[in-house]
Amino acid sequence: MALQLHPNCEFCDKDLPPDAVDARICSYECTFCVDCVDTKLHNVCPNCGGGFVPRPVRPTNEWRQGVSRMKQPGSAQRVHLKYSLEDIAAQSARVRGVDPAKR
Repeated sequence: MALQLHPNCEFCDKDLPPDAVDARICSYECTFCVDCVDTKLHNVCPNCGGGFVPRPVRPTNEWRQGVSRMKQPGSAQRVHLKYSLEDIAAQSARVRGVDPAKR
C-alpha cells in the first residue's frame, strides 16, 4: 500500500505535489506544509496530536516495474481541517509540551 500523497496543506491549502520537499505528514498521513507545521501547529497534528516527519517524495523514474509517480500518482482529493482555528491552537498548546514518545 502506497501513501496517498494528499495534494495540499490541510491548514493553508498550499499545493503539495508528490515531489514537494516541504510536505510534512503525521502517522495517519495528515498533510501540512512545513511553514504551518513550524509556525502554526508547533509540530502537533491538530487531528491526532502526534508529531510530523518529512513526507517521502515519490520517484519520477520507474526504477522498478510499475512503481513510479506515473504508475501510482498522488491523490487528487484535497483535504481540509475539521476543527476551528481556536480549537487547533488549544490542542497545540495542550500537547506540544508533552514528550512525543508519550503523546
